[in-house]
Amino acid sequence: MTFRSKAIEVALQRQPIPLVPPVEKITELYGTNTFHEDTMRTLLSPEAYIKISNAIRAGSNIDREVAEEVATAMKSWAISRGATHYTHWFQPLTGTTAEKHDSFFDLTPSGKAIEKFKGSALVQQEPDASSFPSGGIRATFEARGYTGWDPSSPAFLMDNGAGGKTLCVPSVFIAYTGEALDYKAPLLRALNMLDKAATSVCQYFNRDVAKVTPTLGIEQEYFLVDKALYYARPDLVMAGRTVFGHGPARGQQLEDHYFGSISPRVNAFMVDFEFEALKLGIPVRTRHNEVAPGQFECAPTFEEVNLAIDHNALLMDLMQKMAEKHSFKVLFHEKPFAGINGSGKHNNWSMSTDTGINLLAPTTKPKENLRFLTFLVNVIKAVHDNADLLRASIASSGNEHRLGANEAPPAIVSVFLGTQLTRMLEDLVSSGEITLEKGENFYYKLGINRIPHLFRDNTDRNRTSPFAFTGNKFEYRAVGGNANSASPMIVLNTIVARQLMDFKKELDERLNRGEEKKIAVVEILKKYYTDSKKILFEGNGYSEEWVEEANKRGLSNIKTTYEALKVYTHEDTIRLFESVEVLNARELHARYDIELENYIKKIQIESRVMGDLALNHIVSTAVKYQFKLAQTARSLSDLDMNNEAEPIKEIIREISEHVIIIKKLVYEMTESRKVANNLEDLVEKAKMYSLDVKGYFEEIRYHVDKLELVIDDEDWPLVKYREMLFIR
Repeated sequence: MTFRSKAIEVALQRQPIPLVPPVEKITELYGTNTFHEDTMRTLLSPEAYIKISNAIRAGSNIDREVAEEVATAMKSWAISRGATHYTHWFQPLTGTTAEKHDSFFDLTPSGKAIEKFKGSALVQQEPDASSFPSGGIRATFEARGYTGWDPSSPAFLMDNGAGGKTLCVPSVFIAYTGEALDYKAPLLRALNMLDKAATSVCQYFNRDVAKVTPTLGIEQEYFLVDKALYYARPDLVMAGRTVFGHGPARGQQLEDHYFGSISPRVNAFMVDFEFEALKLGIPVRTRHNEVAPGQFECAPTFEEVNLAIDHNALLMDLMQKMAEKHSFKVLFHEKPFAGINGSGKHNNWSMSTDTGINLLAPTTKPKENLRFLTFLVNVIKAVHDNADLLRASIASSGNEHRLGANEAPPAIVSVFLGTQLTRMLEDLVSSGEITLEKGENFYYKLGINRIPHLFRDNTDRNRTSPFAFTGNKFEYRAVGGNANSASPMIVLNTIVARQLMDFKKELDERLNRGEEKKIAVVEILKKYYTDSKKILFEGNGYSEEWVEEANKRGLSNIKTTYEALKVYTHEDTIRLFESVEVLNARELHARYDIELENYIKKIQIESRVMGDLALNHIVSTAVKYQFKLAQTARSLSDLDMNNEAEPIKEIIREISEHVIIIKKLVYEMTESRKVANNLEDLVEKAKMYSLDVKGYFEEIRYHVDKLELVIDDEDWPLVKYREMLFIR
């Protein structure tokens, strides 16, 4: 029995794990493992609670005295729930989360054992920064780096699975010199600048607005593969995606998986991780089958951006742990299987005021719609002026396999508004008037009396647009399934903040000249819309016609990661980020180098995995199978059955042709990799990996996948797509 057949046998024997709901109402679970504000109100003195609450809402400083009281309360709360350790939980530029667990256990000078957690340990810790990517910000021998407590994201308890829990304190991570070495620090800066810029613009329309909070809802797509089948695929283990695999006869063409019935075993996994997510304060609400077989999606309620990103990173980690319990492996890679849909992480972004207004929600009231149009048009202009930077924010080796495929947004950044909003903006330009009509089909007329009236939204949806307006928010669909959403959110909130600042400056100049406010706002919006409308597109973003049209409009179509990432070092980019104090030139250059290195390493790993599988698994299997066929053909020839032997000889020749080409291509790919590795210049190395080394992938795959169709199913060494995608 082969490794593959053993894995299939194990996978087929799996049964759903029976689950007993831990409470009668799932709402009782929410936040039970988080040190949230209600808990703080109970455990802290009124003075300390007010200070910590102000820090969360207004960003005011927390003095060490308050930190000491919070640390004492956190320790008592965590220990009472089984915690033995604590850690600063942070998001370095590795793309994953990081944690170093320290015990509450300590000894007094007299040798007595105590449980200890000081305010100083809560506020700041010192992990070894030398092993995290820094992009040249710090030398290898300068190991010192600091993590710092982010009070706006609640501390939480992480269940280690094998006994004991750890108190996790969400934190920023900076170098000894003060530069950010993580995603959270620049994200917090960007959110702060957007709050200030958006609030100042809001006050032209409503003086009561004192704060604007960007919000985010992250839809997470993923695949589930049985654990045994996963470990029988070295490419999944090493690279997170399959480098070989012929498409099954039935993939997603019947469109029957999307929103289909969820299998019992998958449902048990979903219910289990949702219970745990709710305990951690992650407001998961939606689960369903996605388009591709074996693909699924979960989505939470909207949250403040920083918290939403922390929760998504925590959710991915939680899903991986819970998948182990259910003998699954979760695949977040953007394109784990060829020929079927890949996975995105749709970022639904908006802005809301402390007075309860969604700034991207249209109404039928002219005064309110002028405010709505102000923010809508400024967002469009920000995206138009910084489209290449937005493209860079979602660039990665994984997303490079996905973008432009027939299920993902193209590499061309465009904005979809829908016909009604587009007409509204055109009317604004032509007449200066704001109109938002409900239209005749505001309610659908179904002709079925027992069905209640169905409401039609003011806007359509477009699944092919990378940046689509969807009623009261923008959905950035191009973000990859394995990405940290902080990267695109740093860019989006920064460019919108800068644009709102420019709008305010221009409006103030007009008002100072004596122009009426409404007329001045409308005139500016008309100019912005006219200057930016070429980025609007209402049609099929997957079509070749759009590629041609985008080229005529002068829109960028940056297909490769190494090209997209260059934007981070452009003078305009540096000037933009420094003007709002989100990232400085050194930090931007560092992130560029880190992303390039990461890209090179990912393609290098895929290339090595491909060469190993091709030569040590596929070619060797093909040669053995050829020998079997040769013996059969020889036996037939010995019996003077040459006509019967000829088809077998044809198969032998076909296998030989594929084997010869595979060996030749693998050798050339390896040599190309050696040349790339010897290049000193990081940009040239990334370019060679992108154009030369990666250029061999599809051709090698083509010949390997052809062999999969020829070689006896019992002899084929790799678990096939039909098994990974349909055994659940």
